[in-house]
Amino acid sequence: MTPQHIIHRGITITTLTAGQSVDTHCAPGHTAIREQADGWWLYFVDEDGTVDGYDSPFASHAEALWAAKAAAEFSAQ
Repeated sequence: MTPQHIIHRGITITTLTAGQSVDTHCAPGHTAIREQADGWWLYFVDEDGTVDGYDSPFASHAEALWAAKAAAEFSAQ
């Protein structure tokens, strides 16, 4: 599957499958949502390329996307 990208408030949010790497598919400043066996994980790529994320998954892609958009709203302020 090709990663899916949307842009919200100037932040690129990329949806990845479990086998796709955040490092490979996201640039600094991007947000990634990746499906794993236990749910949908949210990751943030810092300007220096460091990847950080939440400590627990979301139950659905919709919930993870909502959280990613909320984080983009906060970053835009």
